[in-house]
Amino acid sequence: MKAKIQPRIELNNRTKLEEVIPLAVPFLVFVDPSDLCNFQCKFCPTGNRDLVRTKRSSMLMDYDLYKKIIHDLCEFEKPIKVLRLYKDGEPLMNPKLGDMIRYAKERKCALQVDTTTNGSLLNPKKNLELINAGLDRLHVSVEGLSDKAYKEFAGYKINFDNLIENIRHFYEHRNNCLVCIKIVGDSLSPAEKDRFFDIFGNISDHIFIEHVAPCWPKFEMRDVIPNSEVGIYGQPIKETDVCPYIFYSLSINSDGKASLCFLDWSRELIVGDVMIDRIKDIWNGDNLFQYRKMHLTKKRNEQTICGACGQLTHCLPDDIDPYADVLLERLVTSRLKAV
Repeated sequence: MKAKIQPRIELNNRTKLEEVIPLAVPFLVFVDPSDLCNFQCKFCPTGNRDLVRTKRSSMLMDYDLYKKIIHDLCEFEKPIKVLRLYKDGEPLMNPKLGDMIRYAKERKCALQVDTTTNGSLLNPKKNLELINAGLDRLHVSVEGLSDKAYKEFAGYKINFDNLIENIRHFYEHRNNCLVCIKIVGDSLSPAEKDRFFDIFGNISDHIFIEHVAPCWPKFEMRDVIPNSEVGIYGQPIKETDVCPYIFYSLSINSDGKASLCFLDWSRELIVGDVMIDRIKDIWNGDNLFQYRKMHLTKKRNEQTICGACGQLTHCLPDDIDPYADVLLERLVTSRLKAV
């Protein structure tokens, strides 16, 4: 097998957040090209279309809005580390995705541009479009190992052999783009896990089998039981008071509203609107400051969405709980200097 068995995020050699918070420039910005999805996965809020309709409008991001976002990101004193063209939906449903990648790369607002896809809309023409646009990393979420499994789990009729060949084509023409493939493996037998590695191990750079995690606040997964023994990457499950994501990342929905974090599927943690506000002002604004202060004073459970977030028990790559007091002092001091 050519691929490294490695999770989709780097768990080692991470920046020590306690040494750099507060950040003048976010490390990571999620921008959602589409909060529509052609799948109806049981673990994902977007897959429950009746539920989503009660919480948000669903759309493709307007390209002029996207260009404004990139312009705003260029106002930071240096490039962000990662522009992630993904949040709630399937990015490839937006026909302008290749143009979005190219525009961000040309403007040099981010050191890396990546996306996450279910892979169903990949084909040789689309593959070359994304690669030639300069995509740095492609994450593919595999939702089964047969046509039948996809239909049962994702509510989607797929030709699994075609999916494999389209991923193979992307991998063989990828240039410098890293191809990362993962699957949720709690319901897979040992033989099926071996088959997953056999199928995708030589057409990816990184490959991993994850565990089910209850990451989406106030969403009950359908017929899927979260792993109660280990977290998404096999790490110990533990309670956390302070969310690290809000200190280094920001999420922009397809309508231009900015969310506190990438798990805000129900749009209840809105901190700004890039149709009106500059991203730099949102990042340094009072809304984010108050949320950060709330977490550092260990009151996140008083907020109904943050308090219901399973990401912090099952998926956390960074733990800044021990540094909450010193980070709070640093945050407040920085805020006083800015006003």
